[in-house]
Amino acid sequence: MTAYLKHPRIWQESWDKQQEAFMPDREQRFAAMLTAVAAATGGAAPRLLDLAGGTGTISLRTLARFPAAQVTLVDQDPVLLTIAAASLAGRATVVDADLGDPGWRAKLPHEEFGAVLTATALHWLPAERTAALYAEVRAVLRPGGIFVNADHMEDEGLAAFSARLRDQARDERNARYDSGAATSWSDWWARAAADEQLAPKAVERQQIYPDGHAEGWLPPASWHLDALRAAGYTETGLLWRGGTDAAVIGVR
Repeated sequence: MTAYLKHPRIWQESWDKQQEAFMPDREQRFAAMLTAVAAATGGAAPRLLDLAGGTGTISLRTLARFPAAQVTLVDQDPVLLTIAAASLAGRATVVDADLGDPGWRAKLPHEEFGAVLTATALHWLPAERTAALYAEVRAVLRPGGIFVNADHMEDEGLAAFSARLRDQARDERNARYDSGAATSWSDWWARAAADEQLAPKAVERQQIYPDGHAEGWLPPASWHLDALRAAGYTETGLLWRGGTDAAVIGVR
């Protein structure tokens, strides 16, 4: 997939700032994920799948750390795919596929990857589909390859305190919005829809998601670990935690 977009770097910056309002420790999870990739590949250039990759956040950071990496990004959102394709400028393969459809793997350019990474994306899927997707991801990993999912995953042992952490994060986020330090999720999408180049893609997006995205059930990290084990991963565990967010890892 190729795309032309004026100032893709600026759109990347605006996306990052909008996301960082939700997740001030966003870069920390990416660093932990890429360190795991380095350990899994032994320092060799990885063949990496950026699952539900959005604007290319993980892909760009992967290529910065591993310039010779072979990266494939999969997403369905027309607006985000346009930004990703323009930003990556041929350095990665960009694939338009619906992860809600079990046939998504048929669109991949390779049958096997050394690592599959995803961040703050799969919570849009129903629980049953997420569990099935874990098994589908395992099928495209080489032996010893890793799958890492970073998302909103509370610690079951901190149910009451997690509520306090969420309240604290919400207060700080609203302060950023009020001061103008960050753009809200809804405002970012409104600006994208008003952009001359992205407006047609926003119309396509509305057709794909007529009711918008409705954040689904947010299970604790323990649920994800159980699902990874049920999908057949040989080793599973918690790779990173920051407040009510975490990254789980499964080894093929």
